[in-house]
Amino acid sequence: MMRALVTGNFEGQTPVNNIHGTLVDLVGGGVLLRGPSGMGKSDLALRLMDRGAVLVADDQVILDARRRGLVGAAPDSLYGLIEVRGIGIMSLPAIKTALVKLVVDLTDADSVERLPEKAFVELEGVSLPCLRLHAFDVSTPQKIELAIRYPDQLGLGVEDYKKG
Repeated sequence: MMRALVTGNFEGQTPVNNIHGTLVDLVGGGVLLRGPSGMGKSDLALRLMDRGAVLVADDQVILDARRRGLVGAAPDSLYGLIEVRGIGIMSLPAIKTALVKLVVDLTDADSVERLPEKAFVELEGVSLPCLRLHAFDVSTPQKIELAIRYPDQLGLGVEDYKKG
């Protein structure tokens, strides 16, 4: 795992991991959006902000494992900035940090499973639930909000409900 010393919106300087992604805080949970350039991370973040999310970081996210979990922040130079395709770089209200509760790996529409199994990803030694979604599906912001609000139901299929 590559680590770099970067200064972000954390107290003091600690070795942390700077990754390509976008982070918003939605109903008290950080949602880390990952995917290659042009996959729709910033666009999806804007649509999540329409649902009440607050920007934490766009393009680069500094991650730091703490006792309470994985905390994300923007590098100082990018704090409050987001790329809005077709408009440019904009300065928007933002918060300094968020506790990451969900990772969303963005993919093309054909790769989204109808009934995915529960999946996790490990970042900085912290295991987090992970969804694979298409950024430009109309319902993707709602799906992410459901995942944040009801994390215990991620990856459940019909058989799970028949048992209960």
